[in-house]
Amino acid sequence: MNITKPAALLLAASALVAGSTAAATAADPAGTRVTGLQRAADQVLADRHQPLSVSADAVRYEGLTVTEAPKTTSARDLACAYGHLCMIVKGTKFDFYKCQTWNVTNWTGDGPFTNNQTPGTVAKFFNKDGSVRWTSTAYQAGTATWDPIWSLRPC
Repeated sequence: MNITKPAALLLAASALVAGSTAAATAADPAGTRVTGLQRAADQVLADRHQPLSVSADAVRYEGLTVTEAPKTTSARDLACAYGHLCMIVKGTKFDFYKCQTWNVTNWTGDGPFTNNQTPGTVAKFFNKDGSVRWTSTAYQAGTATWDPIWSLRPC
């Protein structure tokens, strides 16, 4: 194939740009682009939920929004909308707002939480065998020890 010099330069530049984009963003098995934030969420969500939308600053699932948490967030300054259960796990903020059981993995360390659901709503956190490890009755905020949490139910 005979390519002129300008065409060859354009082809090389295109390959360079494509290569740098591929290095910055990996693809999941379905072929969709995966951000670093989505990788962080995938590391702690045991069930591989399909995100509804992915942006640089948020991954939205049906009933859950995942964002990067500020480094200095404590329970008293953890922003959490009314009707939501929010927590920080491994530097990632999880904002649950759908009543369902969420299976999780790799939840380790301590982190702040805010149960800002309707008064009296009980969030349950479960052990590996499905027994209740601890509960939080709305309104409540504090610091939790995440290990070993294997699933949770916001309501």
